[in-house]
Amino acid sequence: MIIKIILIALLIYMIVNLFLAMRIMMKGNPKGEPMSKYIGRRVLTSVIIVTLILIAFATGLITPNPRPY
Repeated sequence: MIIKIILIALLIYMIVNLFLAMRIMMKGNPKGEPMSKYIGRRVLTSVIIVTLILIAFATGLITPNPRPY
């Protein structure tokens, strides 16, 4: 159960970084914070999420749904 909570928290963090990058993009201030900082965090978070899912499948912490046929 804890792995699912961690994955949900990481997904929320990824979405927050997406909106922070959008806010900087909409401001258009060239001397402000770089948008790539937030996009990089988003990419790193997605890599961590995929890695955690693969490890959880391999160790049996989460199981996929059975096939419908």
